[in-house]
Amino acid sequence: VQLAESGGGLVQPGGSLRLSCVGSGFTFSSYVMNWYRQAPGKEREFVARITSSGGTTTYGDFVEGRFTISRDNAKNTAWLQMNSLKPEDSGVYYCSAEWRWQEHWGQGTQVTVSP
Repeated sequence: VQLAESGGGLVQPGGSLRLSCVGSGFTFSSYVMNWYRQAPGKEREFVARITSSGGTTTYGDFVEGRFTISRDNAKNTAWLQMNSLKPEDSGVYYCSAEWRWQEHWGQGTQVTVSP
C-alpha cells in the first residue's frame, strides 16, 4: 500500500494550493480518504474526509468553506483544494486511506503560508 502526496509549497496569505494524493497497492475505490495536517509542536489535526463513492464530505471546523476535498476513483487520486489560505494553515499535510480497521498514511507534503 502506498499513498503519495504532492502539491505543497510556499504560498502567500490569501493564495491557493491543490494537494494530490495518489494511492496504489489497494482497492482505492473501497476506501474513505482523509486529509490531516500537523503544525510544528502541535497534534495532528483532521482536515477533511470523503467517502469511498465521493458522495459525502466532512470538514474540520476551521475550514469554514475554504477547502474542498474530491476524488477520482478511476485515477486512484484524491485532492484537497485549499483557497484563502492563512498563515495558521501551515504544516505538513497527510492523506490517509481508511477501510474498516485499516488506515494507511502517506509521507506528507509541506504547506507554508507566509508573506
